[in-house]
Amino acid sequence: MKITVITVLLVLAATCVPSLCGTTQQPDPLPRAPAETRSRFAPLDDVRLLANGLLQLGQSMREFVQKTKGQINDIIQKLHIFDGSFYQLSVLASEIKEEEEELKKTTVVLMANNEEIKGLSVDINTKVDNILREKSSLQSKVEGLEDKLSSLTTGLKTNEQVAEINSLREVIMSQEQSITKLLEAVREQSDQLNHQRSKIKILEEKLTANTVAQETIERTSEMFYSEAQTLTPFLTSGSTSNTDNKDLPLDCSDLFDRGEQVSGVYAIKPKGSEPFMVFCDMSRGFGATVIQRRKDGSVNFDQVWERYEDGFGDFQSEFWLGLRKLYSLASRGNSVLHIQLEDWKQDRRVMEYRFHLDGPGSNYTILLTNLSGDLPDCMSNHSGMMFSTKDRDNDRLQESNCALNHSGGWWLNACGEANLNGRYFHMRPRGRSERRRGIQWRPGQKYSSSLKFTQISVHSGASSISSSSLETGIFQ
Repeated sequence: MKITVITVLLVLAATCVPSLCGTTQQPDPLPRAPAETRSRFAPLDDVRLLANGLLQLGQSMREFVQKTKGQINDIIQKLHIFDGSFYQLSVLASEIKEEEEELKKTTVVLMANNEEIKGLSVDINTKVDNILREKSSLQSKVEGLEDKLSSLTTGLKTNEQVAEINSLREVIMSQEQSITKLLEAVREQSDQLNHQRSKIKILEEKLTANTVAQETIERTSEMFYSEAQTLTPFLTSGSTSNTDNKDLPLDCSDLFDRGEQVSGVYAIKPKGSEPFMVFCDMSRGFGATVIQRRKDGSVNFDQVWERYEDGFGDFQSEFWLGLRKLYSLASRGNSVLHIQLEDWKQDRRVMEYRFHLDGPGSNYTILLTNLSGDLPDCMSNHSGMMFSTKDRDNDRLQESNCALNHSGGWWLNACGEANLNGRYFHMRPRGRSERRRGIQWRPGQKYSSSLKFTQISVHSGASSISSSSLETGIFQ
């Protein structure tokens, strides 16, 4: 019995103890899946995207660097050009300042001379008036004396008295003649002073108007002659027949040898060239093919390379035959370059050179050998030089373009002593820099930019002129 009770108590204790303690045992949760482990390396697509972005960034930076280098080089080049332009402007400003000082000094001297001449003129006019008054009074006295003498002569009987009266009359007449001569001399001196005053006034007006006149002439010339007429190009086979082409002379020398002795425009056909028109000068006992002529400034010779290669102007006035045609003429060999120059005093001189001309591949390089003439040799310094124009600089001056600064195309050295294609001036320019742009034939440093006439021609054979002593003028 005790055993049964004890057993029941144990069962009850086992069931009641958890509730008495106030604790309830929770069931175990469901088992969870193990967490996925994250990879330490980025996906391959992200790596590729990042690589492409870096490549594009590098390419953009490279292009930016190249563009910046180009801009820097451009700025440096412009700075060099600016430095050169600034230097040229500084030189020009100094020249203008020097000329302004000279003009001021000349004006002061002229004003002083003018004031002095005014004073002399007033004094002379006063003296002339006094002499005229004295002459009138003397003349009235002489007339009175003549009347008295004539009345006395009628009453006198002795020869001695008549002789005395005659001698007195002769003295009076001689004094009157002396007074007349003195008045004439005074009038001549007064006229000379007035002439000098008018000259000084004209010089003053020229000093003030010279610059304006020169600018007006140049502006008119540039407006009117900006484009020169193109010469007749090479003749085509349609313009002349094959039979005529075969009969055409090689040049003007060949035409002269055939009996033609009248200067004018003819068609020629050098060997290996198409026929073309030229002006032949037959006036010197041989035929010469004219390649350049300047005589009145009617044609603008400041042209580009293409125009100098093809030729421009008018055969009846001024023209440049063309480098291609000159090359075909010189390829015959044994060619002589004949140069004629004339200044405004009608002093005409000539010079001849044996010459050779290379083709367009060498920019028409010229080779010269002095033969004879009565001009200073200003072209030997240009031998071996290529032809230059304002748009094709072939001279030896690295920091400047001679054809652009001096005007006209020529075989320029650095820049040389001759340029017969410079600007044509009807009056001598005041500025030194402007005179450099004119027609040049100058030994040493003397500028000769006031030539009235130039002509360059080509003929075959030996020179036909002889040297003579140089005279004074612009050619020395």
